[in-house]
Amino acid sequence: MTSVTTMSIWPTTLTASGSRIISLPRLILLFVFLAPLLSCSQEREAGDILRFGLTAMPVTLDPRFATDAASSRINRLLYQRLVDFDEAYRPVPALASWRQLTPRHYRFRLEAAQFSNGEPLTSTDVEATFTYILDEAHASPHRMALSRIERMEVVDERTIDFFLARPDPLFPGRLGIGILPAALISADHPFNRRPMGSGPFAFESWEEGARLRLRRHRDGQVFEFVKVHDPTVRVLKLLRGEIDMLQNDLPPELVEYLRGQEGIQVMTGAGSNFAYLGFNMRDEVAGDPRVRRAIAHALDREAIIANVMGQAARPAVSLLPPDHWSSDPALPPIGHDLRAARRLLAAAGYDDAHPARLVYKTSSDPFRLRLATIIQHQLARAGIEVTLKSYDWGTFYGDIKAGRFQMYSLMWVGIKLPDIYRYVFHSSAVPPAGANRGRFASPVADQFIERAEAGLSLEEQARYYGSLQGYLQEQLPYVPLWYEDHVFAARADIAGYRLARDGNYDGLESVYRSGREKAR
Repeated sequence: MTSVTTMSIWPTTLTASGSRIISLPRLILLFVFLAPLLSCSQEREAGDILRFGLTAMPVTLDPRFATDAASSRINRLLYQRLVDFDEAYRPVPALASWRQLTPRHYRFRLEAAQFSNGEPLTSTDVEATFTYILDEAHASPHRMALSRIERMEVVDERTIDFFLARPDPLFPGRLGIGILPAALISADHPFNRRPMGSGPFAFESWEEGARLRLRRHRDGQVFEFVKVHDPTVRVLKLLRGEIDMLQNDLPPELVEYLRGQEGIQVMTGAGSNFAYLGFNMRDEVAGDPRVRRAIAHALDREAIIANVMGQAARPAVSLLPPDHWSSDPALPPIGHDLRAARRLLAAAGYDDAHPARLVYKTSSDPFRLRLATIIQHQLARAGIEVTLKSYDWGTFYGDIKAGRFQMYSLMWVGIKLPDIYRYVFHSSAVPPAGANRGRFASPVADQFIERAEAGLSLEEQARYYGSLQGYLQEQLPYVPLWYEDHVFAARADIAGYRLARDGNYDGLESVYRSGREKAR
């Protein structure tokens, strides 16, 4: 563990707003210094393999157990799902269309599809996949989301009925899990290392902890996912042609550096990943709503986004973005107002002689730690004394789940359904039952959540979720920070990639190397 008051691994300059920006000339010198340290032995293999640089490899290629971002994004390429989501995060047909026959009875009709081994995908495979997940003995992390399924009934090869224990208007959206072949489920096939799905890509090979190869069905194009944890090394490998493309997990100064490099293209797009400050509601200081609102007013999000994040984010007002169907688009942001922050702190009994003191926990990721340092500086201007403590990811995340913190920062990634509010804010969702890590307990919030879940239409649910968002903005168990953009960088001859709002890798279905596509 490291305890710091100020820290940055990059040479920086302090702006008038209290933010730090990178000194690019010195960064370039760092590149020149590090370049010779990279091995030159890894030359491009014969053939046209497209290489994608990853910060971390997937944990599992079995969608029944995948929860990390890398696993979920790569599994989307390997497996088809019954349901996907549109731009407003409403469920739409993917592998199947559906009809709601009664409030507790849904009928799904499958499109024609086959697994990579040539076997047809049928209703029996759908039933087997969800039966496995619902079996408590298998400990699937997706079991709770599907717990309202009372039974399933195969009508024919292409039709399956789901019967629910009670009505759930969100139910179709819960079926976004890849379908596996029933025969291999019965044979206890190791999908985690040898996946078999019906998606646009087929599995080829996976070197332990390093390189994963997939083959695109439509044209045989081979893709290799390469783990390069360090962002500087990942950028250098892109510049040297050792990888062809990468997405996200780059500090803004490296993104700006890439924009100026010949032979490199950079694409950005709005994202929905939600960054926030979380608080321990049982703590004497952080548990005071006046202190949390003072923190919200003391933050200058616009300055951080402009000077540190290279404009690659949007200020956030709630967990789900304003264009989500369940969000209240009229919810106003909490503005930067140091006078209001100081008034709130004074009302809570704090002043310059007796400041509010908080310990702010964060991971040891260099960029996240730099952001924490800037937030520390901004809060100090309002009279809040913050001590930073950074930890390796496992220790940090363990502390957060156990409630061992006053204040911390994290990000929610790839959220689609508004039932996230129960998981995060309902009083019954304290870990391990959910992710109410700050121990927020409010009968008002519980009532809004329960009324929304009981709504018989998305419109009715949206009204209650909108009211809940307004109430959460008053109480601030989370202080919203921003929605981070997605960044895609590639060699100049890479074309056809599309960035997705949730950061998935679906763009690999259409990407190609210029001059090679027509030859296929």
